[in-house]
Amino acid sequence: MRQKESLAYYLEDLWSKGFKLSDEDVHFIYFGKNSTNVEEWKVMLALKETLKFQHTFDPSFFISVLEHLSSPAITSKKSAYVALEERGLDSTSKN
Repeated sequence: MRQKESLAYYLEDLWSKGFKLSDEDVHFIYFGKNSTNVEEWKVMLALKETLKFQHTFDPSFFISVLEHLSSPAITSKKSAYVALEERGLDSTSKN
C-alpha cells in the first residue's frame, strides 16, 4: 500500500489541514476498521463522507456508512459512491 493510501497518513493529513480528531475518535475509527475488516480505502471514504455530511465526526454515522461500504459487492470507489447515493447520500448535495 502506498503511503498516500494509508489511513494513518489520511488522519495526519486531516490534522495538518486543521481538522483535529480526538484520540477517542481515532481509536473509534480503528475499532470500526477492525470490526468490519474492510480495506483502508473504504474506511477513509466512510470518514470523508461522515465529515462531509455531518461537519464533525459522528461515530454512529461513521459506523453506519462503514458497515454499508463493507459489502463485498463494493469493489471500487465508483461502486461505493453509487451504493451511498442509492442509500440517499448524494455526494453532490449540499447538506
